[in-house]
Amino acid sequence: METTLRGVGVSHGVAIGEVRHMGTAVLEPPAKQIPAEDAEREQGRAHKAVDAVAADLIARGNLAGGEAQAVLEAQALMAQDPELMADVERRIAVGSTAERAVYDAFASYRALLAGAGEYLAGRVADLDDVRNRIVARLLGVPMPGVPDSDEPYVLIARDLAPADTALLDPTLVLGFVTEEGGPTSHSAILARALGVPAVVALPGAGEIGEGIVIAVDGSTGEIFVNPSPEKKEQLEAAAAERKAALSASTGPGATSDGHKVPLLANVGGPADVPAAVEAGAEGVGLFRTEFLFLDDSKNAPSEEKQVEAYRQVLEAFPEGRVVVRVLDAGADKPLEFLTPADEPNPALGVRGLRILLEHPDVLRTQLTALAKAAEGLPVYLEVMAPMVADRTDAKAFADACREAGLQAKFGAMVEIPSAALRARSILQEVEFLSLGTNDLAQYTFAADRQVGAVSRLQDPWQPALLDLVALSAEAAKAEGKSCGVCGEAASDPLLACVLTGLGVTSLSMGAASIPYVRATLAKYTLAQCERAAAAARAADTAEEARNAAQAVLSGE
Repeated sequence: METTLRGVGVSHGVAIGEVRHMGTAVLEPPAKQIPAEDAEREQGRAHKAVDAVAADLIARGNLAGGEAQAVLEAQALMAQDPELMADVERRIAVGSTAERAVYDAFASYRALLAGAGEYLAGRVADLDDVRNRIVARLLGVPMPGVPDSDEPYVLIARDLAPADTALLDPTLVLGFVTEEGGPTSHSAILARALGVPAVVALPGAGEIGEGIVIAVDGSTGEIFVNPSPEKKEQLEAAAAERKAALSASTGPGATSDGHKVPLLANVGGPADVPAAVEAGAEGVGLFRTEFLFLDDSKNAPSEEKQVEAYRQVLEAFPEGRVVVRVLDAGADKPLEFLTPADEPNPALGVRGLRILLEHPDVLRTQLTALAKAAEGLPVYLEVMAPMVADRTDAKAFADACREAGLQAKFGAMVEIPSAALRARSILQEVEFLSLGTNDLAQYTFAADRQVGAVSRLQDPWQPALLDLVALSAEAAKAEGKSCGVCGEAASDPLLACVLTGLGVTSLSMGAASIPYVRATLAKYTLAQCERAAAAARAADTAEEARNAAQAVLSGE
């Protein structure tokens, strides 16, 4: 019997296939005591297992490249966290086995996160994955993870750790569904990068039986369990129509009446560039530079190393626009040499530009490296600061850019509601705005972007978020400056039309989403997009906003 479930669609496309469930987590090790004379041996076992897991995560990252590499390297740092290892050693010293000590130390850290208001709760899947890998190695049992299968399947999991998502084989994994996660979780971002249809935040997904046939619509978030032949045919026809539209749509982004909307790519490093070029990206709207700094959490990369990496990306887009975000450290991207210890709430503490202004040498080196990387290249370099709160922040960043001799446009990210509310003031100091809708939603609704339980409030269709986008775009237009969107909202083709109608001047997204957005924009005039935007803002909920925009664009 066919039934329909609904989660949050986070990666376009349709997948139809049999269900395979993620391998079960490692069982809890027994709590048995060891003799005191075995403590040193057990501590050695623990260190050896931790180092092996960290090395495996780094190796997986090197294979995956791009954003996945940065995520997996952050996981490796988590595995080797000095405080966690000190806790493991203490537990072994008082009689725990290595595996039990690891299990309990990670459980204690998990509880600390929950006690701090569950900030970073979205990283719990990452933390559990690291723990399971270490314990599995110590117990000598297979690693938990993606199931073995010779036939293509749809993967279902409670959540997917980055180590699993990064190396999914798209020829076997047709799509995936998770119970946890949100539209801006690591799994969602990596799914879009892979081009694998995905639905997250689907309660009860784990209860769908092994081998049951399901259809996953990554655009709508719908899951059809035991779909009828008619439903399969309908979904396959819609997918084929979409594919044909994508093939027919080429060239720069624009509405049907010729209003240009440059479509740019979000990249995490040189490894992401080929996919962006192949997708027809008109440049880079968000070059995340954290990947360089995650290689060594104790030291900043040298100027020479930075110049080399930046130049690889800049060379790929001659005559194109490349927007670089300076280091965005802190919160869920801690760096030992920068990030303050023991912040009660890292999301509201010293992160992004705030850290860089406290460490001007790190900012100066990065800006100098960018200036050198762009020398002699016909590229339009733009550099922006993360977590700008007000005009004072914007001025401090612009001054630092000028002092470094940077020949580029300076901009500010709008991720804090205050920046949207006072956008015109900020634009007195910088030349463009770029909306990071993921964090802007998080701070607007007090809803951690990684927590599936509050995914309703992370939905970029929320009318309050659209209001802030409109405020920023209107301010930029009044000042004769540009205002782009580089958050995940830009990857939704329908929402891309609404953002265009709100006055956004460029859209940046994962490379896999560019063809979908280009094809959809080309169907509608600017006036239609403006009417859809007005209808969405007039709604009271995210679902009503999406439905209202869809009704306008479909002529209902």
